[in-house]
Amino acid sequence: MSTDQARQAAAVRVRRAAAGDGRAIATVRVSGWRAAYRGIVPDAFLDRMAPDPAAREGLLRAPRPGVREYLAEVGGDVVGWLAAGPSRDPDHAAAGVHEIYACYAVPGHWRRGVGRALMAAALRDIGEGRAVSLWTFRDNERARRFYEACGFSPDGRERDFHAGAPIPEVRYLRPGTARP
Repeated sequence: MSTDQARQAAAVRVRRAAAGDGRAIATVRVSGWRAAYRGIVPDAFLDRMAPDPAAREGLLRAPRPGVREYLAEVGGDVVGWLAAGPSRDPDHAAAGVHEIYACYAVPGHWRRGVGRALMAAALRDIGEGRAVSLWTFRDNERARRFYEACGFSPDGRERDFHAGAPIPEVRYLRPGTARP
């Protein structure tokens, strides 16, 4: 990490998302999808995406048990979002594995420590002894490098995400003492 990147990372403040953050989360999610997945996900799918603050707000006000959402701020502006909780995969849920459901930064803040700060907060809260999984698009090399730098590796599972065409996803696992 360069000195400039270290300075930028130090400016990132991570907090738990709360009621009232729905608009910020929806905006980060859509801008992240459009920038990160262009060329992977069909343009028509990405262009139809629109922020849905009401839906995000509803999830914040009535979260599923064990789900935590985090926001990264720089200078008071929300620039990243991560959601995590119990694994949704049947083979992992029974073993107590947790899952990173989403991790996005607004494009102008990529490679500035936002994702690392969010991931560090989530992993700290989940607990170092817990295994954690996530799914990412197979062709998203930037994200795959990031997850590998955070200690995740592909576990051999694949599935398709459907967005007008099947898009291959790969599952990553960061082992802990609780393993599937």
